[in-house]
Amino acid sequence: MIAALARDAKREAEAANERRVLVLAGDRDRGFDAAYDAIEAVDPTSTAVVSTRDGFRFEEHRPRSADELLGRTREVVVLDCHEQFVPNAVGRCVGAVDGGGLLILLTPDLDAWPAVRDRFDDSLAVPPYGIEDVTGRFRERFVGTLRSHPGIALVSLGADGPGGDAIERDGLTGPPDDATADSGGRSAETPTAPPNATFLETAYEACLTGDQVRAVTAFESLATPGHAVVAEADRGRGKSSAAGIAAGALALAGRDVLVTAPAFRNAAEVFARARELIEGRARDGDEDGDGDENGDGDGDENGDGDDAHRLDAPGGGRVRFLSPADCADLPDDPDAVIVDEAAALPVRLLERFLDAPAVAFCTTVHGYEGAGRGFSIRFRERLRASRFAVRDVRLDEPIRYARNDPVEAWASRALLLDARPAVDEAVAGSAVGDATYRRLTPGDLLADEPLLRETFGLLVAAHYRTEPNDLARLLDAPNLTARALVAEGRVVAVALLAREGGLDADIRRRMYEGERVRGNMVPDVLTSQLRDEAAAEPRGLRTVRIASHHALRDEGFGSRLLDEVHGEFASAVDYFSVGYGATPRLLRFWRRAGYRTVHLSTSRNDASGEYSAIMLRPTGDDGPGRDLLDRHAAAFRDRERDGLSDAHRDVDPDVVAGALRACPAPAPIDLTEAEWRSVVGASSGPGMYDSAPGAFRDLALAALIDGAERGERGETNDAELLDDREERLLVRKVLQGRPSDSVADELGYVSPGACMRALGDAYEPLVERYGTDFALRERERFISD
Repeated sequence: MIAALARDAKREAEAANERRVLVLAGDRDRGFDAAYDAIEAVDPTSTAVVSTRDGFRFEEHRPRSADELLGRTREVVVLDCHEQFVPNAVGRCVGAVDGGGLLILLTPDLDAWPAVRDRFDDSLAVPPYGIEDVTGRFRERFVGTLRSHPGIALVSLGADGPGGDAIERDGLTGPPDDATADSGGRSAETPTAPPNATFLETAYEACLTGDQVRAVTAFESLATPGHAVVAEADRGRGKSSAAGIAAGALALAGRDVLVTAPAFRNAAEVFARARELIEGRARDGDEDGDGDENGDGDGDENGDGDDAHRLDAPGGGRVRFLSPADCADLPDDPDAVIVDEAAALPVRLLERFLDAPAVAFCTTVHGYEGAGRGFSIRFRERLRASRFAVRDVRLDEPIRYARNDPVEAWASRALLLDARPAVDEAVAGSAVGDATYRRLTPGDLLADEPLLRETFGLLVAAHYRTEPNDLARLLDAPNLTARALVAEGRVVAVALLAREGGLDADIRRRMYEGERVRGNMVPDVLTSQLRDEAAAEPRGLRTVRIASHHALRDEGFGSRLLDEVHGEFASAVDYFSVGYGATPRLLRFWRRAGYRTVHLSTSRNDASGEYSAIMLRPTGDDGPGRDLLDRHAAAFRDRERDGLSDAHRDVDPDVVAGALRACPAPAPIDLTEAEWRSVVGASSGPGMYDSAPGAFRDLALAALIDGAERGERGETNDAELLDDREERLLVRKVLQGRPSDSVADELGYVSPGACMRALGDAYEPLVERYGTDFALRERERFISD
């Protein structure tokens, strides 16, 4: 029966060039036996198994390592959902099944499955919660999609063997309509180069669809500085392949092409297609027939044998990969940059690529990792305002399966890959004062699909990397809760909140001694990195993500939502917290919301390219939360005095200034008379900065830290005494210890001497603000009548 069902599903899938799903529900061992029966019946050319078990005769992957399937295709993929059901793995496995292929899911009994707890659930049971606190709502919804969506066959496996198997659904959809059946998007004729093409003809011959031809044609503009390309597509449309073909063609034309993506595996298809084009051209031009396209005698297509992330082309061009943070610095001055999976990167990092001579952004519209509303909404505004002539291209034709493939539609629905906020017209004109504050329980979300889609869509918009695992966390994790503002029945702002801390002494000790404790990000950093064993005792509520509808940006919805959260939870926790990639704008937002800086990471996040800030807001003027803030704010102040010239030497000066303004620990000033003579002499007389750099550092810290607090108390704000360039000057030269010539160049001073004179001028108001009687008398010596 299983064999016949698999053959029927495979036959129909092949006829329509679609995919089918076969669910084998019941005992795990029986499921594997049935899966083998199905595989033998369809006799695939390639099979992959994703399971916590091993020893199969097929290609094997672990659920947590299913990312390895990205960019690969298999005729049959088996996903074992028993011991570790990872939502991300479902998306990866779906993406790996080729047109005409089968996805086989091995699951517990579908009626019982929502109550099953496995190793993935254990990852959601963050202390102080246990696995018994994890709910099964994500599985409940997932099972519902399996039972209702076309193209999915369900078999209830008998515990005693095949005789007890029962087919719940055969998953067959019938013959495809002539109007919708296609060849999976492949062009009926071999694509050819368009008129006036500048790339090699072989580049266009490598395309599989007309969409790819149009995309490669658009990429031709990257040969000319001042041009940008945006290529958008759903998964499986061949945008990465088109980018790879273009990268290879540019390299063959002598260009240096720098490629980046969230990880190299995301760009693997780019490199595979570039390599095919470059190696094919090199073989065509190998006149001596020895197979050595580099002319170095070793047949090494990379030319160095050591760098797997670089392709060298005949004629001096090359294609090379770097991580986003490293690529953003544009090392070795590339001719063009290609950013793949751009939507999975934060907007601020994407903006740094606009310094490239030419740049392409390839982005997945509905993807398994980072659907990227930040890209489509915020970054496009920045790109349109840039110096680039921008060319847009969209790829709609599927490469590997038919346009109406039911499995693609099922995956999008089951994993909410296509979730998006309410349409602009539905929320336009909403007033922040009229919005209703609402608690979003997992039960509410599960019972109301539009509410769930709008909520999750806003969370996708808030973060550059929202995955199917995050949907499971939203519905099942006991430490998470969601709150929203709703206007006219539409979600206009949402916050995802995590309960942290409140941990017992034993867990705090283990954390202090180096054990990682899941789901307690802020207590973990304060304990393990900053060496405070008591930091995990107070109870905290961390804002994991917060988003307002893009049509209502800067209308106060985010601030209103935070105010409501603060009011609701003030008596339940000791402090509120947040951790994020620090930018000047975000630092201002959180400081105005009452949050104060206690930490700035010592390295950039590989994906975001930012230094991460942690900020706290106590719930009272005294108590555990206030004590926690006071001691860590003071520690942050003391670390930064020296750390800014060491680990934080490269932090953006506006980020430094923003982080220090939000530090509530006053900076002590206790200068000797000799130090005051140096400061006064440099600001009002013939003195020099080099005579007492520590004194200048103390005053700079005081100006940035103390000034903001005074301003909020209604007193004179030191920030008004220094303009933006002067603040950057204090950060770059005094706090970060940069050479005068580089500071002058960065900040636009005509010479290092002019830069240092400006530094002296910047200290005049600081002497006025902080100077002792002795310092003020010393200054009088240089003030003429």
